[in-house]
This record gives sequence, structure tokens and C-alpha cells, in this order.
Amino acid sequence: MMAIDTVTLAILKGRLEQIADEMDATLFRSAFNPIIAEAHDASHGIYDAATGETLVQGKSGLPIFVGVMAFAVKAVIDKAAKSGGVHEGDVWIFNDPYDGGTHLSDFRLVKPVFRNGKLFCFLASVGHWHDVGGNVPGNYNPAATECFQEGMLIPPVKLYDRGEFRQDVVDILSANSRLPLSLYGDLNGQINALELGEKRMHALLDDYGDAIVATCLVELKARAARMMRAQIAELPQGTVSAEDWLDNDGIVDTPLKIALDLTIDGDRMVMDFSRSSPACAGPVNISRSTAIAACYVALKHIFGEVPANAGVLEPVEFRIDEGSLLAVRAPKPVGGYTETILRLIDVVFQAVAKIAPEPAMACAYGTINALSLAGHRKDGRRWVMFSFFGGGHGAHAGGDGLNHGNAPISTATIPPLEILEAAYPVRFTQWALRPDSAGPGETRGGLGAIYEIELLEENADVFLFGERGRHAPPGVVGGGAAALNRFSFEQAGGWHEPPMASKMVGIRIAHGQRLRLETPGGGGYGAPGARDPQAVARDVAQGYVTRDSAQADYRVALNADGSIDAARTQSLRSREAAE
Repeated sequence: MMAIDTVTLAILKGRLEQIADEMDATLFRSAFNPIIAEAHDASHGIYDAATGETLVQGKSGLPIFVGVMAFAVKAVIDKAAKSGGVHEGDVWIFNDPYDGGTHLSDFRLVKPVFRNGKLFCFLASVGHWHDVGGNVPGNYNPAATECFQEGMLIPPVKLYDRGEFRQDVVDILSANSRLPLSLYGDLNGQINALELGEKRMHALLDDYGDAIVATCLVELKARAARMMRAQIAELPQGTVSAEDWLDNDGIVDTPLKIALDLTIDGDRMVMDFSRSSPACAGPVNISRSTAIAACYVALKHIFGEVPANAGVLEPVEFRIDEGSLLAVRAPKPVGGYTETILRLIDVVFQAVAKIAPEPAMACAYGTINALSLAGHRKDGRRWVMFSFFGGGHGAHAGGDGLNHGNAPISTATIPPLEILEAAYPVRFTQWALRPDSAGPGETRGGLGAIYEIELLEENADVFLFGERGRHAPPGVVGGGAAALNRFSFEQAGGWHEPPMASKMVGIRIAHGQRLRLETPGGGGYGAPGARDPQAVARDVAQGYVTRDSAQADYRVALNADGSIDAARTQSLRSREAAE
């Protein structure tokens, strides 16, 4: 392997990341589906030709996708080895959640890049398609007991075979979607993104030469592994444990445990999830590859300076029982994977906070609240609205959590209400921050939100897949928990809530009736009684915290004009310290 200087390495790193970023931007601008076009629920990356490992990821795509795509590319490598190999002009497509996937809505395209007849690397694209069949429009089916109720499952097959487009594959995909036009637009957007990525990669290789770029990719991975080992070695040695809970699996109303025993051994880390609940009947199971990808995302949140590639995981050992809900195989349902990986990230945050409070952060709101509405317009056309919603992020040593952010598994954005109202027969009658939803702490969690949606069509079926309805996002280092998630819906008899708190199918609403989501905030960091009283007064003035919460949670008393009552505040805090 030839040597490479640091300046060239930095330039090539930027050029390679730009390729992934341009692929992201191409898909975001061309997709038909708002979940990709507006929410950016997609991702692109560059992957190793032999192993499928992540080499480079884009900055705008979903990190969870980038992590799991390494397993997806490996699945293509394995399939190609059994069916004649990889050829120039091939493009593979699939959505198998058990073999390098996440859930059935996320379609992956994998394209090899050849140089002078030799495979140099793979490019990969993944995007969340609007509807891929199954029992529930939009595919988040909280009552699924097998994957066949969640949508069509496509193993790795060739979409292009040595440059020849296979229309028969597209015909099969289109026939299994309620929204074939949306599917067609998203598919072509991903194809265009890969074509642009291949063009940009060839231009880079022409500029610098194949050998120098290959050396750069090897060195970037090695540097990430060295940095990760160095940062692990600085942590206190030993084992700490953390556990958190899912509300239920949508079928049986029993909480499910996600447990982590985290061991620091020199410059290595062991993440042992053996105490987690066994596989369940409902769709909150995930595959092993998805679990590992979620840990990659959590570690990147904590060790932010380490370059984002496969080197991050080199010093990390995973112990995940095959019989657990973190490592299932077909046909176990996995459609609600987002809820489980969010809880998995939460336990990583909680465990790290016990040994390294400074880089740790409290748990975010912990659910995407996947909401689907579906019906027919007056002219008979089918409409399906699928969207996810935001909440508060966890506090950290450096400051308060983000208000109304998107889930920490991604860089996806919450679709703007103007886009949703323009695309679907709904009206948002409320879109606001939720007071007192943040976990109290020396630094406060971010606030959740309140969304109220009114139906404008004659009727619609509603489906909700959420979490944190019974187990609130916890704080760390003495911080308090955030508010619980709350969903309610209006029918002729008034307002109702799901019996399982956060999941429900079969909701039927009529014209003018509303749905209401009140999402959690993030957990707090540090003791609430240590928060600066001026910061508490400012939170009350902005409507983030009520006067009652200021006194009960933060031990800060306010005068009628909003100023701090110093004497009462001192008394409250002294009494708490004594207790």
C-alpha cells in the first residue's frame, strides 16, 4: 500500500463525502414521496468491494441506514457469488429486513463501480417508499404478527442486468403498491442518484488515480479505529448496566425489556444485550444487523469526533442472543423497528452516562409516532398520508436539549405542515411546543410538541405506531424524566385514547373530526435543583415551563411579575438539600 500525505487525505475525504452528499441531494430533489423529498428519509454511501463495509457516508442521510447498509451490500456480494458474480452495469434492488434491511418500506439499490474491468467499490441508495402493500396503508402495522402483513418482501434481485433494465421487476413492485406512481418516482430518483455517484466517482479516480484513492479509504478506516480505541481506553474500566422498556408489542399488552451490560476492557468495548426480552409476537422485533447499526449511531453521538466509517465498530464486540427481539429472522414482524432502535440507543446513552457523564446525554423523546391516514377522495382516487412527528432531545453537560427535534436515529426532518396540508385532505389546527414536557435537570430536556389534525374528506382510517406511552424518556446524572407520549382521537362519542397507549389500528374518523398527538420531551441532565434560577424564570416567561413545575421540579418561586422570589427560592432549595 502506497503512502499518502495528510493534505491529500483531507482533500480526498472531502471529495468522497461530497459524492455521497450529491447522491442524497439528487434523491431529495427528485423523489415523489414527501417522506423522502421533504423529510429526507433516505441515505447514500460508498462501500468496500470485498466486505461491504462502510467507507464513506453522506452528511444528510439517515445514519441508521448507512450503518445497516454495510450488511445490505454484503448480502448482494453473497448473492452474486452464488449467481454468476457482479458485473459492470448491474444494479441490485431489495428490501429484505432480515438480510441487511430495516423494515419493508426501506428499499435498497446497490450498484458496483468498475475500473478497467475490476470492481473498485459499491455505491448504495436506500429510501423509505410510501406504500409497499401489506395490511396497513403506509405499512406501519402495529397489529402485524408476521412480515407478510407488513408488505411485500423482495430478496436481492437485479434491477439492471449488465446494463439492461428489467421492467418485469418494476411491474411486480408496482402491482403490490397502493401508490404505484409514488413508487415509480422514488425508484427513478434512486437510480439517478446512483448514476450521478458513479459519474462523480470516476471523475475522482481519474483525477487522483485508483491506487491513491484506495489507499485513502484504507487509511480513513484505520484512523477511525485508532481514534475509537483511544477514546475507549480513556473511559473507566469495568462493567455498567442499563435497561429500558418498550410499552408493548401491539399484540400483548406487556412491557418488553431492552438491557445492556457495557464493559470497557482496555481499548475495547463489549456491548452485551443478552438480558433483553425474547422475540415477541408483534412488530417491534429487529434483525441483528439493525441492532448493530443502531449501536453505531449511538456511539457516533457520543464519540462525535471519530470519522464515520466501519472503523468505529472495529474495537466493539456485540453479544446479542439469537432468540431475542434484537436478532429475529423471517417471518417475525419487524415493521416498527424504529421504536426498538430508539430504545436501544437510549440504553447506550444511559450506560455511558454512568461511566462518562461528560460526553453522555439524556434520552430523547424515543418514538417517531408513525401515523397513517388513508381514504378515497370524492373522485375515487386513493390517498395515503404517512408521516412521523418530533419531540424533545435529551439534555447534556453543555446545555439544554433541542426543542421539537427529529429522532436521533436520523437527520430526517419533520415534514412541514404546509406540505402535508397541500398533499392530503387534512388541516392542522395546532402545531405547537408542549409545556412541561421536558425532563427537569441542571440542563433541561428539549420540549415535545402538540399536533392536532382535522380530517377534511368524508372519512378516513387511522393507524398509529408509537412508543413512550407508559415509560417516559429518562434523564441521566440525576436529571428527571420527560412527559409521557399521549395520543387521542375524536369520534361521535367524544375523545378516546388507545387501550395500548401508543399503538392502534381500526380507528375510523369522519369529516371534521380530529386526531391529537402530544409528544414527549427529552430527559434532563443533572439535579433540577442545581439549575440557574434565571434560566428557570426565562423558561416560564417563554411558556416552556409552568409556574407550578418551576416550584415543584426546580424549587424556584416566582413573583406575580415573573421575577424570582429569592427568599422563597432559597428556602425551597435549602429544604430539598436537607431532605
